Amino acid sequence: MADEKPDSGSTDGLFSFLSRRRFLKVSLVAGGAVLGLGGGGLLALRGRAPEVDGLRVLDAHEYRTLQSLVEVMLPKSHAIPIDPAPMDLPRAFDGFLADEPKQNIEDLQKALVLIEFGPLVFDKELTTFSKLGVAERTVHWDGWAVSDSLLRRQVSIAMRKFFNLVYFDHEAVWPFIGYPGPSLQRKGNQVP
Repeated sequence: MADEKPDSGSTDGLFSFLSRRRFLKVSLVAGGAVLGLGGGGLLALRGRAPEVDGLRVLDAHEYRTLQSLVEVMLPKSHAIPIDPAPMDLPRAFDGFLADEPKQNIEDLQKALVLIEFGPLVFDKELTTFSKLGVAERTVHWDGWAVSDSLLRRQVSIAMRKFFNLVYFDHEAVWPFIGYPGPSLQRKGNQVP
């Protein structure tokens, strides 16, 4: 119809690729799973997440998804033997979201739902991202970066950029990447 207006929400925000229309298309697959599993099937599949105090934007399930994501994106390794868990990077993500426009928050929350239900939606596995073992989760997440789906690649890039930024900003990581610290600090001056 000529009187229909285009979806203005699909071109606004940091994650405009995750338009309402695209999110709904992906949700249809999840909707089929709900019918197959019963009304509370997806909720049962997702399970309960431990409560997390002090979050400003994220809920406990979104926080758990991000913890699971950080665990596979930034594992403790021989090259960088730093465990990212004490850095509480999901809380840094929550703090980042608190200052973002509503559209960006909604887009990022949609991306988190897509990540959590990714094994079900994309791999047809009857599980969620957070419930996969570390090795399975790693393979699944690595597939997002090379997926034929532009949406999955964009979500992967966005999450990797953010978490690499906050992870490598921690002073404990600096010696392992050859960064001596801020130049003003090295000269003995106070950083303003």
